Amino acid sequence: MADQNVRNAGFTSSGIKGGSLASSMMSHEARASGGGVPSGGPTSTLQGMGAKGTTHSLGFTSSGIAGGSKASSMMSKEATAHGGGVPRGGTTSTVQSISTGGKGGRR
Repeated sequence: MADQNVRNAGFTSSGIKGGSLASSMMSHEARASGGGVPSGGPTSTLQGMGAKGTTHSLGFTSSGIAGGSKASSMMSKEATAHGGGVPRGGTTSTVQSISTGGKGGRR
């Protein structure tokens, strides 16, 4: 279900779907970063997952982030970079939210 939620948000194997949550996120993130979407950010991460269908297998599950997974490693690195907490609207929280059917943690 997680991969389908990512596709439903507009992150597809053929690119970001116009008029979708994904396109809105991409626009917001590009404006916030001065015109481009940064590698490793929520939009690029979700697009990569949407194109490959790998969200659930990376550890983003409906019951939370799976221990010992790639998602767990991402969360740990992001928390360390932000002084111990995972920021709302960051890559980990946004991917987890959308993979479970939410709207992401837009800032």
